[in-house]
Amino acid sequence: MAATFNVNAEAGLKKLDGYLLSRSYISGYQASKDDLAVYSEFSVAPPSTCTNVARWYNHIDALLKLSGVTAPGQGVKVLSSIVPETSTTDVAEAPAADDDDDSDVDLFGEETEEEKKAAEERAAKAKASTKKKESGKSSVLLDVKPWDDETDMVKLEEAVRSIKMEGLLWGASKLMPVGYGIKKLQIMMTIIDDLVSVDTLIEDHLCVEPANEYIQSCDIVAFNKI
Repeated sequence: MAATFNVNAEAGLKKLDGYLLSRSYISGYQASKDDLAVYSEFSVAPPSTCTNVARWYNHIDALLKLSGVTAPGQGVKVLSSIVPETSTTDVAEAPAADDDDDSDVDLFGEETEEEKKAAEERAAKAKASTKKKESGKSSVLLDVKPWDDETDMVKLEEAVRSIKMEGLLWGASKLMPVGYGIKKLQIMMTIIDDLVSVDTLIEDHLCVEPANEYIQSCDIVAFNKI
């Protein structure tokens, strides 16, 4: 069960800031509906003085924009494991959510076994290096462009995700129209700054053989510290 925060009160905001001091997300090792639940409670962006909350908020905001929720006033309906601060009666009488409701924004699915294993390995490595200075992380949004409208975009994404290296974790992706029937791949990735150079990743891995059979060029759309 995820923690509960009243983000519109100063005490609740400070509680959330302390909670996120050693965490990247509200629960687990990747963004989930718990993050969306807390995000949707904010009427305005958090102040920069709450550095941990601001860092987390900007990261979730970037994921929402990647998923098409960008315009002001576009609401997000959230199903989460967070239990609101209500009476037992209110909870018992709450109607069950309809799994087929198309208005739900399901950006982050359940973790796969491979993702869980990778998360456990990262946690073990982090614990083993507690004596070392903690390295920063960044969230990066890439545009990956094909050669033409005949490029197999499924193969292109497979070529991107096939690139594995320590400190690199691929995230959500979607196809975006460019023009003349051509689409580009937008994909999120989380990197450990001391281990992964985005420029090197692009120049030495994405734009060389065999990936360049499908990839014509790559551009950095957004780069945020987390």
